[in-house]
Amino acid sequence: MSEEFTKTAMEQETEQMLRIRYLNQDNAKFIDKRNGFLGLEIEDEHYDRVQVVKMFPLSMENELLSIRTVEERSLEIGIVEKLSDFPEEVQKLLVAQLKLGYFTPKITRINSIKDEYGYAYFDVETDKGHCLFTIQMGSNAVVHLSDTRILIMDIDENRFEIPDIDELTNKERKKLDLFL
Repeated sequence: MSEEFTKTAMEQETEQMLRIRYLNQDNAKFIDKRNGFLGLEIEDEHYDRVQVVKMFPLSMENELLSIRTVEERSLEIGIVEKLSDFPEEVQKLLVAQLKLGYFTPKITRINSIKDEYGYAYFDVETDKGHCLFTIQMGSNAVVHLSDTRILIMDIDENRFEIPDIDELTNKERKKLDLFL
């Protein structure tokens, strides 16, 4: 009898772990901890600190966000399906947490791209300042996220984003022709 009870308890625990809990403004209250951290109250659970992780970071920028505990073995608390389902003040809190976890400078200007010996050397301006980086040619370092959005990964696996190539000048776009 105890083996059967243990199996049932294990099945219940597994089912609980596999359950997807969707968070919305009716069941979840995000709390600005004023120290750069984000807290969460959901049903009868309280979390002093949570992290926000994009489930599909390249293709769904503001959808399907995993809200997780911050321990070494991070556990998922729940999922935010769409950021836009929350009030603007909560959206700002969640976006701020995302920015802490995803450092992806946005390229605002291309000064030069030099191609030598199988590498491309970029000299760019980003929303974080001036930057020099190198990519290996032919290594899938440039990923097209849409017709106008590009992600570039350098040889150190740092990411840089061009949110809209149409916002670059013709001269800057021409420098990118090799990659488009």
